[in-house]
Amino acid sequence: MELQQLRYVVEVAATSSFTRAAERCFVTQSALSHQIAALERELGRRLFIRSSRSVRLSEAGEAFVGHARAAVRAAEQAREDAAAVDGAVVGTLRIGVIPTVTAIDLPAVLVAFRGQHPQARVELQVGNSDTLVTRLRRGDLDVALLGLRDGVDPVGVASRVLSRDRLVAAVPRGHALAGAEAIRIEDLADQTFADFPAATSGRAQSDAAFTSAGMTRDVAFEADSATLILGLVEAGLAVTLLAPETVARSGADVVTIDVLDGPRRVEYVAWDQAAPRTVARAFLAVLAAVPGEHGAEASSSS
Repeated sequence: MELQQLRYVVEVAATSSFTRAAERCFVTQSALSHQIAALERELGRRLFIRSSRSVRLSEAGEAFVGHARAAVRAAEQAREDAAAVDGAVVGTLRIGVIPTVTAIDLPAVLVAFRGQHPQARVELQVGNSDTLVTRLRRGDLDVALLGLRDGVDPVGVASRVLSRDRLVAAVPRGHALAGAEAIRIEDLADQTFADFPAATSGRAQSDAAFTSAGMTRDVAFEADSATLILGLVEAGLAVTLLAPETVARSGADVVTIDVLDGPRRVEYVAWDQAAPRTVARAFLAVLAAVPGEHGAEASSSS
Protein backbone atom coordinates (compact mmCIF):
# COMPACT_ATOMS: atom_id res chain seq x y z
CA MET A 1 0.00 0.00 0.00
CA GLU A 2 1.50 3.31 -1.10
CA LEU A 3 0.66 6.89 -0.20
CA GLN A 4 0.03 7.75 -3.85
CA GLN A 5 -2.61 5.03 -4.05
CA LEU A 6 -4.33 6.55 -1.02
CA ARG A 7 -4.30 9.95 -2.72
CA TYR A 8 -5.96 8.44 -5.77
CA VAL A 9 -8.68 6.84 -3.64
CA VAL A 10 -9.35 10.14 -1.86
CA GLU A 11 -9.65 12.04 -5.15
CA VAL A 12 -11.96 9.51 -6.79
CA ALA A 13 -14.15 9.54 -3.68
CA ALA A 14 -14.23 13.37 -3.73
CA THR A 15 -15.03 13.72 -7.44
CA SER A 16 -17.01 10.50 -8.08
CA SER A 17 -15.02 10.28 -11.28
CA PHE A 18 -11.82 8.49 -12.34
CA THR A 19 -11.36 11.06 -15.12
CA ARG A 20 -11.59 14.13 -12.88
CA ALA A 21 -9.49 12.46 -10.18
CA ALA A 22 -6.75 11.72 -12.71
CA GLU A 23 -6.80 15.34 -13.90
CA ARG A 24 -6.45 16.59 -10.34
CA CYS A 25 -3.60 14.15 -9.65
CA PHE A 26 -1.83 15.00 -12.94
CA VAL A 27 -1.74 11.39 -14.14
CA THR A 28 -3.46 9.51 -16.93
CA GLN A 29 -6.77 7.85 -16.12
CA SER A 30 -5.33 4.45 -17.00
CA ALA A 31 -2.45 4.90 -14.54
CA LEU A 32 -4.80 5.96 -11.76
CA SER A 33 -7.20 3.09 -12.47
CA HIS A 34 -4.31 0.61 -12.52
CA GLN A 35 -3.05 1.77 -9.11
CA ILE A 36 -6.49 1.62 -7.51
CA ALA A 37 -7.06 -1.84 -8.98
CA ALA A 38 -3.73 -2.95 -7.54
CA LEU A 39 -4.73 -1.61 -4.12
CA GLU A 40 -8.08 -3.40 -4.34
CA ARG A 41 -6.29 -6.67 -5.13
CA GLU A 42 -3.99 -6.14 -2.14
CA LEU A 43 -6.98 -5.49 0.14
CA GLY A 44 -9.09 -8.23 -1.38
CA ARG A 45 -12.01 -5.81 -1.55
CA ARG A 46 -13.60 -3.53 -4.10
CA LEU A 47 -13.34 0.08 -2.96
CA PHE A 48 -15.54 1.51 -5.72
CA ILE A 49 -18.68 0.36 -7.49
CA ARG A 50 -18.29 1.31 -11.13
CA SER A 51 -20.94 1.66 -13.79
CA SER A 52 -21.04 3.28 -17.21
CA ARG A 53 -22.51 6.45 -15.66
CA SER A 54 -21.18 6.72 -12.14
CA VAL A 55 -18.56 5.77 -9.56
CA ARG A 56 -19.39 5.41 -5.89
CA LEU A 57 -17.75 4.00 -2.81
CA SER A 58 -18.52 0.43 -1.85
CA GLU A 59 -19.17 -0.49 1.78
CA ALA A 60 -15.49 -1.40 2.11
CA GLY A 61 -14.58 1.87 0.40
CA GLU A 62 -16.65 3.87 2.88
CA ALA A 63 -14.78 2.20 5.72
CA PHE A 64 -11.40 2.72 4.03
CA VAL A 65 -11.58 6.27 2.70
CA GLY A 66 -11.67 8.04 6.06
CA HIS A 67 -8.38 6.46 7.04
CA ALA A 68 -6.97 7.25 3.60
CA ARG A 69 -7.89 10.92 4.00
CA ALA A 70 -6.25 11.02 7.44
CA ALA A 71 -3.06 9.45 6.06
CA VAL A 72 -2.90 11.87 3.13
CA ARG A 73 -3.52 14.86 5.42
CA ALA A 74 -0.83 13.67 7.84
CA ALA A 75 1.68 13.33 5.01
CA GLU A 76 0.83 16.79 3.69
CA GLN A 77 1.16 18.32 7.13
CA ALA A 78 4.48 16.57 7.74
CA ARG A 79 5.86 18.08 4.53
CA GLU A 80 4.51 21.51 5.38
CA ASP A 81 5.85 21.44 8.94
CA ALA A 82 9.30 20.46 7.71
CA ALA A 83 9.27 23.36 5.24
CA ALA A 84 8.02 25.74 7.95
CA VAL A 85 11.32 25.32 9.81
CA ASP A 86 12.80 27.57 7.13
CA GLY A 87 9.73 29.80 7.07
CA ALA A 88 8.40 28.41 3.77
CA VAL A 89 4.74 27.67 3.05
CA VAL A 90 4.37 24.74 0.63
CA GLY A 91 1.65 22.34 -0.41
CA THR A 92 -1.69 22.82 -2.17
CA LEU A 93 -4.30 25.20 -0.78
CA ARG A 94 -7.76 23.87 -1.69
CA ILE A 95 -10.36 26.63 -1.66
CA GLY A 96 -14.10 26.22 -2.14
CA VAL A 97 -16.07 29.26 -3.28
CA ILE A 98 -19.73 30.06 -3.82
CA PRO A 99 -20.37 31.49 -7.30
CA THR A 100 -21.80 34.71 -5.82
CA VAL A 101 -18.94 35.67 -3.50
CA THR A 102 -18.80 39.48 -3.26
CA ALA A 103 -17.28 40.20 0.16
CA ILE A 104 -13.73 40.13 -1.18
CA ASP A 105 -11.92 40.48 -4.48
CA LEU A 106 -10.84 36.84 -4.59
CA PRO A 107 -8.43 37.10 -7.55
CA ALA A 108 -6.62 39.97 -5.79
CA VAL A 109 -6.40 37.96 -2.56
CA LEU A 110 -4.99 34.97 -4.42
CA VAL A 111 -2.41 37.18 -6.14
CA ALA A 112 -1.35 38.48 -2.71
CA PHE A 113 -1.18 34.93 -1.34
CA ARG A 114 0.93 33.66 -4.23
CA GLY A 115 3.16 36.72 -3.95
CA GLN A 116 3.90 35.95 -0.30
CA HIS A 117 4.04 32.16 -0.72
CA PRO A 118 5.29 31.36 -4.24
CA GLN A 119 5.97 27.70 -3.41
CA ALA A 120 2.31 27.04 -2.58
CA ARG A 121 -0.17 25.82 -5.17
CA VAL A 122 -3.84 26.90 -5.22
CA GLU A 123 -6.82 24.84 -6.33
CA LEU A 124 -10.21 26.54 -6.64
CA GLN A 125 -13.56 24.76 -6.66
CA VAL A 126 -17.00 26.35 -7.01
CA GLY A 127 -20.10 24.99 -5.29
CA ASN A 128 -23.03 25.83 -3.03
CA SER A 129 -22.39 26.51 0.64
CA ASP A 130 -23.89 23.26 1.93
CA THR A 131 -21.65 21.15 -0.30
CA LEU A 132 -18.59 23.23 0.53
CA VAL A 133 -19.12 22.89 4.29
CA THR A 134 -19.49 19.12 3.92
CA ARG A 135 -16.27 18.93 1.92
CA LEU A 136 -14.50 21.17 4.44
CA ARG A 137 -15.52 18.96 7.36
CA ARG A 138 -14.48 15.87 5.39
CA GLY A 139 -11.03 17.30 4.73
CA ASP A 140 -11.41 17.72 0.96
CA LEU A 141 -11.07 21.51 1.29
CA ASP A 142 -8.85 23.73 3.46
CA VAL A 143 -10.84 26.97 3.27
CA ALA A 144 -14.32 27.85 2.01
CA LEU A 145 -16.04 31.14 1.18
CA LEU A 146 -19.72 30.75 2.01
CA GLY A 147 -23.02 32.64 1.80
CA LEU A 148 -25.74 31.84 4.35
CA ARG A 149 -28.92 33.48 5.54
CA ASP A 150 -28.65 35.70 8.59
CA GLY A 151 -28.77 33.72 11.83
CA VAL A 152 -27.44 30.48 10.32
CA ASP A 153 -23.77 29.84 11.09
CA PRO A 154 -21.54 27.25 9.39
CA VAL A 155 -21.71 24.04 11.46
CA GLY A 156 -18.71 21.94 12.47
CA VAL A 157 -16.09 24.39 11.23
CA ALA A 158 -14.39 27.56 12.41
CA SER A 159 -15.61 30.68 10.65
CA ARG A 160 -15.37 34.45 10.42
CA VAL A 161 -17.94 36.89 9.03
CA LEU A 162 -16.76 38.78 5.97
CA SER A 163 -19.86 40.82 5.15
CA ARG A 164 -23.61 41.20 5.69
CA ASP A 165 -25.92 42.38 2.93
CA ARG A 166 -29.65 42.89 2.59
CA LEU A 167 -30.81 41.40 -0.69
CA VAL A 168 -32.35 43.66 -3.30
CA ALA A 169 -35.09 42.88 -5.79
CA ALA A 170 -33.97 42.72 -9.41
CA VAL A 171 -36.76 43.28 -11.94
CA PRO A 172 -36.85 43.79 -15.72
CA ARG A 173 -36.80 47.30 -17.13
CA GLY A 174 -40.39 48.36 -17.74
CA HIS A 175 -41.66 46.21 -14.87
CA ALA A 176 -44.54 47.67 -12.85
CA LEU A 177 -42.27 47.96 -9.77
CA ALA A 178 -39.25 49.34 -11.64
CA GLY A 179 -39.93 52.94 -10.66
CA ALA A 180 -40.27 52.29 -6.91
CA GLU A 181 -37.53 53.52 -4.57
CA ALA A 182 -38.30 50.80 -2.05
CA ILE A 183 -40.80 47.98 -1.63
CA ARG A 184 -41.75 45.31 0.89
CA ILE A 185 -41.76 41.52 0.57
CA GLU A 186 -45.55 41.51 0.17
CA ASP A 187 -45.18 43.58 -3.00
CA LEU A 188 -43.44 40.60 -4.62
CA ALA A 189 -45.93 37.95 -3.56
CA ASP A 190 -47.64 37.65 -6.94
CA GLN A 191 -44.44 37.70 -9.01
CA THR A 192 -42.80 34.81 -10.90
CA PHE A 193 -39.32 34.22 -9.49
CA ALA A 194 -35.98 32.91 -10.71
CA ASP A 195 -33.83 31.61 -7.87
CA PHE A 196 -31.26 29.04 -6.83
CA PRO A 197 -32.40 25.40 -6.51
CA ALA A 198 -34.71 24.47 -3.64
CA ALA A 199 -33.09 23.36 -0.36
CA THR A 200 -29.78 25.11 -1.14
CA SER A 201 -28.24 27.78 1.07
CA GLY A 202 -28.42 30.27 -1.81
CA ARG A 203 -32.20 29.91 -1.85
CA ALA A 204 -32.75 29.68 1.92
CA GLN A 205 -32.70 33.39 2.78
CA SER A 206 -35.43 34.27 0.27
CA ASP A 207 -37.59 31.27 1.20
CA ALA A 208 -37.28 32.15 4.89
CA ALA A 209 -38.29 35.77 4.26
CA PHE A 210 -41.51 34.75 2.51
CA THR A 211 -42.27 32.11 5.13
CA SER A 212 -41.77 34.64 7.94
CA ALA A 213 -44.17 36.98 6.16
CA GLY A 214 -46.75 34.18 5.92
CA MET A 215 -46.64 34.09 2.13
CA THR A 216 -45.69 31.69 -0.63
CA ARG A 217 -44.16 32.53 -3.99
CA ASP A 218 -43.90 31.02 -7.44
CA VAL A 219 -40.30 29.99 -8.23
CA ALA A 220 -40.72 28.86 -11.81
CA PHE A 221 -37.03 29.03 -12.77
CA GLU A 222 -34.22 27.38 -10.80
CA ALA A 223 -30.54 27.78 -11.69
CA ASP A 224 -27.13 27.35 -10.05
CA SER A 225 -25.79 30.49 -11.71
CA ALA A 226 -26.56 34.07 -10.71
CA THR A 227 -25.70 35.05 -14.28
CA LEU A 228 -28.42 32.79 -15.66
CA ILE A 229 -30.90 33.96 -13.02
CA LEU A 230 -30.29 37.58 -13.97
CA GLY A 231 -30.49 36.67 -17.65
CA LEU A 232 -34.01 35.36 -17.04
CA VAL A 233 -34.88 38.59 -15.24
CA GLU A 234 -33.41 40.72 -18.02
CA ALA A 235 -35.48 38.76 -20.55
CA GLY A 236 -38.65 39.71 -18.67
CA LEU A 237 -39.42 36.16 -17.51
CA ALA A 238 -39.02 36.63 -13.77
CA VAL A 239 -37.85 38.72 -10.83
CA THR A 240 -35.31 37.69 -8.19
CA LEU A 241 -33.67 38.59 -4.88
CA LEU A 242 -29.87 38.82 -4.85
CA ALA A 243 -27.05 40.62 -3.09
CA PRO A 244 -26.66 44.13 -4.57
CA GLU A 245 -22.99 43.59 -5.43
CA THR A 246 -23.83 40.39 -7.30
CA VAL A 247 -26.23 42.31 -9.53
CA ALA A 248 -23.81 45.21 -9.97
CA ARG A 249 -20.91 42.97 -11.00
CA SER A 250 -23.03 41.00 -13.46
CA GLY A 251 -23.64 43.94 -15.78
CA ALA A 252 -27.19 42.72 -16.33
CA ASP A 253 -29.60 45.31 -17.71
CA VAL A 254 -32.08 45.09 -14.82
CA VAL A 255 -33.49 47.45 -12.21
CA THR A 256 -32.67 46.93 -8.53
CA ILE A 257 -35.04 47.98 -5.75
CA ASP A 258 -34.45 48.09 -2.01
CA VAL A 259 -36.66 45.66 -0.05
CA LEU A 260 -37.26 47.19 3.36
CA ASP A 261 -38.03 43.91 5.10
CA GLY A 262 -36.00 41.78 2.72
CA PRO A 263 -33.71 38.91 3.72
CA ARG A 264 -30.09 39.34 4.73
CA ARG A 265 -27.19 37.23 3.51
CA VAL A 266 -23.96 36.74 5.45
CA GLU A 267 -20.69 35.78 3.77
CA TYR A 268 -18.15 33.79 5.78
CA VAL A 269 -14.68 32.41 5.44
CA ALA A 270 -14.58 28.97 7.07
CA TRP A 271 -11.81 26.48 7.83
CA ASP A 272 -11.01 23.30 9.77
CA GLN A 273 -11.56 24.20 13.42
CA ALA A 274 -9.45 21.32 14.81
CA ALA A 275 -6.22 21.37 12.82
CA PRO A 276 -5.99 23.87 9.96
CA ARG A 277 -3.10 23.16 7.61
CA THR A 278 -0.19 25.57 7.27
CA VAL A 279 -1.38 26.75 3.86
CA ALA A 280 -4.83 27.46 5.30
CA ARG A 281 -3.40 29.53 8.15
CA ALA A 282 -1.25 31.44 5.66
CA PHE A 283 -4.26 32.19 3.45
CA LEU A 284 -6.32 33.38 6.43
CA ALA A 285 -3.50 35.72 7.44
CA VAL A 286 -3.40 37.20 3.93
CA LEU A 287 -7.19 37.54 3.88
CA ALA A 288 -7.23 39.31 7.26
CA ALA A 289 -4.74 41.86 5.95
CA VAL A 290 -6.85 42.80 2.91
CA PRO A 291 -8.07 46.42 3.21
CA GLY A 292 -11.77 46.50 3.98
CA GLU A 293 -11.95 42.84 5.03
CA HIS A 294 -14.71 42.63 7.61
CA GLY A 295 -15.50 40.50 10.59
CA ALA A 296 -12.36 40.10 12.66
CA GLU A 297 -14.13 37.91 15.19
CA ALA A 298 -13.73 34.19 14.68
CA SER A 299 -16.17 31.56 15.87
CA SER A 300 -16.75 27.84 15.65
CA SER A 301 -19.82 25.65 15.58
CA SER A 302 -20.30 21.97 16.23
